Amino acid sequence: MKPIRVIGAGLAGCEAAWQAARLGVPVILSEMKPKRFSPAHRYPGFAELVCSNSLRSAQLSNAVGLLKEEMRRLGSLVITSADLTRVPAGAALAVDREKFSDLITKMIAEEPLITVCEEEIAKIPEDGVTVVATGPLTDGDLATSISALFGGDQLSFFDAVAPIVDAESVDTSIAYFASRYGKGDPTDYLNCPMDREQYDAFYQALLHAETAELHDFDKEAQSEPNVFEGCMPVEVMAKRGYDTLRYGPMKPIGLPDPKTGREPFAVVQLRRENVAGTMYNLVGFQTHLTYPEQKRVFGLIPGLANAVYFRYGVMHRNTYINSPSRLSAQYETLFRPGLFFAGQMTGVEGYVESAASGFVAGVSAALRARGEEPVDFPSSTVIGSLGHYVSTGGLGKFQPMNASFGLIAPLDKKVKGGKRARNDEYANRSLCEIDQLRSRIFGQP
Repeated sequence: MKPIRVIGAGLAGCEAAWQAARLGVPVILSEMKPKRFSPAHRYPGFAELVCSNSLRSAQLSNAVGLLKEEMRRLGSLVITSADLTRVPAGAALAVDREKFSDLITKMIAEEPLITVCEEEIAKIPEDGVTVVATGPLTDGDLATSISALFGGDQLSFFDAVAPIVDAESVDTSIAYFASRYGKGDPTDYLNCPMDREQYDAFYQALLHAETAELHDFDKEAQSEPNVFEGCMPVEVMAKRGYDTLRYGPMKPIGLPDPKTGREPFAVVQLRRENVAGTMYNLVGFQTHLTYPEQKRVFGLIPGLANAVYFRYGVMHRNTYINSPSRLSAQYETLFRPGLFFAGQMTGVEGYVESAASGFVAGVSAALRARGEEPVDFPSSTVIGSLGHYVSTGGLGKFQPMNASFGLIAPLDKKVKGGKRARNDEYANRSLCEIDQLRSRIFGQP
């Protein structure tokens, strides 16, 4: 059987390659690292997490938590690896990012049906079954090739990542360990409390802080570029109003300070970044302030006056396809059967969602290579609803989308007990569909 080609060894590409190999189809996986890195990548391994180390909620009553369980039951490489390298994070699934990348790299390298080629692909292959999963920072000749394929009809937004600090540099005489409402291990999060006066000083400093000059590939950006809501830089949020941060990443609800027994005026949460607990991520503090400004402004946060940064926040461009009417729900181009796209460039947003698109594209590409029709992942599942959203869009301008119960096909009955009960019913229906789908695709009960 002729191998399929997967271009890009990020979350989506690795998932696609792995699932195709599971179905007995040989794969050539092309990855430009370590010969060349994108502006956002630093680690030589596959499936590098460049933003947070959190894959978000692990609860079935949350859409992304349900998506993880769907993928877990289907045999996802990414979710299996995340489970094996997880770090404490309360009700979320977070990973030690280097161990996570190393594990996926090892599993891909040891799979006999996958051949890894360290090469940069300059154009989309004109024949054969191909999955393009080069990520939202695709540039150069390949970006030109993709743009030409879609008639130049691509969109872009700007994405930002949060800083990571050395745990030992956090002043724990001020910061305190606690998870919101006492959920999970209390050491999962460090909390830096602010009174009103401290918040005012921080807020004013943030409003007037200097932002970094964007990379060369981002020169077309304006003073406030088109930023996806899910990764809004903290300084952009601050400009939306005095209380925006206090009702967002600095919400103090459910985090009483043990020194006073009262909830602070605002709280900055730090989430454990690795198993050893030596690194902490500033939750919700994606930013594109200059490095000196990050040290100065974030140093006003109680407990972080002497913080040592393992990584400062950065901002980069994400490019995605205007997918409705161009891609199917299996992420296959409608005008060229056998050519698939996967990952954030399709219009899904988030680590798990990107891997999910890779799962669907990889399975569908393998079936194409075997001369079979791709399987429909029903919109009553989260994994299927994402594909259907990408293929049809919503109202108005097409925008990247996270997993959401709002994307799932409605229930055919009313459920008593409120939102939680309704979401539980969505989960029950979805997982029943997933079990049937697993049997159909992989022949596993």
